[in-house]
Amino acid sequence: MPELHVLPTPEEVAQAAASFVVDLADKSVFTEGRFSIALSGGTTPRRLYEILASSPHAERTAWDGWHIFWGDERCVPPGHNDSNFRMAREALLDGVSIPPSQVHRMRGEVAPEKAADKYEVVLRDAFKTPTPSFDLILLGIGEDGHTASLFPGTLALEEESRLVVAYWVRHLEAYRITFTIPLINAAKTVAFLVTEQSKAGVLKQVLEPKPGSSMLPATLVRPKAGSVHWFLTSGAANQLQSEAMGKN
Repeated sequence: MPELHVLPTPEEVAQAAASFVVDLADKSVFTEGRFSIALSGGTTPRRLYEILASSPHAERTAWDGWHIFWGDERCVPPGHNDSNFRMAREALLDGVSIPPSQVHRMRGEVAPEKAADKYEVVLRDAFKTPTPSFDLILLGIGEDGHTASLFPGTLALEEESRLVVAYWVRHLEAYRITFTIPLINAAKTVAFLVTEQSKAGVLKQVLEPKPGSSMLPATLVRPKAGSVHWFLTSGAANQLQSEAMGKN
């Protein structure tokens, strides 16, 4: 059962998510000696990253134990305005002391399929296992129910063996590189951040689907042995009957 954290404003969502991430990271570094996190793009995660890089979070965090990855990327160079890596670098990485060797970006500037293949090797090398299990994967959701770069009706949703795929997203007229559902569902913890009231309808479809309704990509996120947390504004959650569940 997913746990909902419903707060009044986007700023409060970002603050609550930051405390959640730091607590999880501290526990992981203390028990395992490292904390593996896959970042997402978007406005709400950016604010989360800015908070993580600011005091008091930055001062209490064992950054040298963090290992940074990305759940999806646009096929652009790392300095491009659309790059998820660039956003995270500006909001978080430039302000903290994570060793550069522990920052693993997707190579959006090379051929998409080659970038996906290379990132799969990076993941297996970093985790020393065929199927990595992240301590935390951060995700968002689009108004069409997509998450990471897994869009409705695409073949990427049917992938069962690959960890990372690249494919042409027709309605965006662009390639995307993305984690697959099997990799996401191997995570120990997944956290969604949703702050826009415009996503209230699709959020209800994902969290309270009607019997027989089609499965949206975000609905497929069901970690086998992990937990799922949803950090939501009250506006985004206003159509949920289960809004009171786990409410902060």
